[in-house]
Amino acid sequence: PAIVYHFQTKFRDEPRARGGLIRVREFVMKDSYTLDADEAGLDHGYRLHHEAYEKIFARLGLDTVVVGADVGIMGGSLAHEFMVLNEHGEDTLVLCDECGYAANQQIATVTKPEPPVEEARPLEEVATPGADTIASLAAHLGVGTDRTAKATFFVTGDGRTVTAIVRGDYEVNETKLANAVKAVGGLRPAQLEEITAAGMEPGYASPIGAHDTVVVVDDLVALSPNLVAGANRHGYHLLNVNHGRDFTADLVVDITNAREGDPCPQCGKPLVLRHGIEVGNIFKLGTDFTEALGATYLAEDGSRRLVVMGSYGIGLGRAVACIVEEHHDDKGIVWPRVVAPYAAHLVALGATKDPAVAESAEDLYQRLTDAGVEVLYDDRDESPGVKLTDAELLGMPTIVTISTRSMAGGGAEMTDRATGERTIRPIADVEAELRAQG
Repeated sequence: PAIVYHFQTKFRDEPRARGGLIRVREFVMKDSYTLDADEAGLDHGYRLHHEAYEKIFARLGLDTVVVGADVGIMGGSLAHEFMVLNEHGEDTLVLCDECGYAANQQIATVTKPEPPVEEARPLEEVATPGADTIASLAAHLGVGTDRTAKATFFVTGDGRTVTAIVRGDYEVNETKLANAVKAVGGLRPAQLEEITAAGMEPGYASPIGAHDTVVVVDDLVALSPNLVAGANRHGYHLLNVNHGRDFTADLVVDITNAREGDPCPQCGKPLVLRHGIEVGNIFKLGTDFTEALGATYLAEDGSRRLVVMGSYGIGLGRAVACIVEEHHDDKGIVWPRVVAPYAAHLVALGATKDPAVAESAEDLYQRLTDAGVEVLYDDRDESPGVKLTDAELLGMPTIVTISTRSMAGGGAEMTDRATGERTIRPIADVEAELRAQG
């Protein structure tokens, strides 16, 4: 067995690039890989990385939630993501406060409601002018959205048109749908002309007669009797549509998003939805890549066997962005000591007017640097207000200020950026004080 790792600048043609350090086209990752003889070895390496990542993020000052995740283009059999809860996060997390169930919305499952038990009634076409949305349809007919079925259209990377049928009170989960149809190159929403080319009427599309598309029906729709669905004719819908009698699906599978309050699949308690930012991930790749590469080892019995792989990553830029998001105040960043760019921010105030201040600050900076203490030294000819404001904005754990007043008071003023506590220390003691702070 072996574990290899590197820190690497990566480039990605990100279709939804954003500002800042999240979802960018150039970024730095910490990647590691486990290479094992069998699945048991992979399990061990996976567990080690899981535990190590939890400790790493805790030291970084990040409170992470570990969620089950889709393997995506990486492939393999299992994946987990390390998420920082944040209202601005682009990922939706499905969590249970009762039993600890946690999953990315992409793969989350729920206990769906039992559909009503009814005899199938005769199909009936009714006029529904202007009812081209589920909300307007339900209002027009005076029914709940749970008694409707809606059709949503997608196109795969290899050009197939997919019709997804879910109940009107649910939303399509594109990841589940893409996995169900094995979408090469993923899915995208179908354009209007693509919908009409498939013989569908936008706003009134019907699962009945969707022969030129791949029809994927959510498992709850397949069990729900007498639904309202489009008639595939402008201004008309069908009452009492039943799967199996009126239309059939190419696939029947769970393709819906979990909703706030849905029953947890493990304990039945209400689920909550939170937003999160992904800062790390771990994958059980198995032999997907080693088989393609012909990566084998010589077993004890003399046979050639495939190496079993795991892949593990931490997004450094994402982690930094989340640290700043979690550790700041109205004045600026408040870096945790363990990840601060510098241990201290040395600020000389009035050095151009008082040679003693300049000499003391220069001497302290040199002694700290020689001792291996990393210090950001502000020797600019700026006003005290500008320099102190910048020091608070940059947020090093300790701000060390040397001024005529501080020297008259006994030396250097040391300010804890997190608490705002100020103390005067003899300049000769500053190095020891910074080392004691860690």
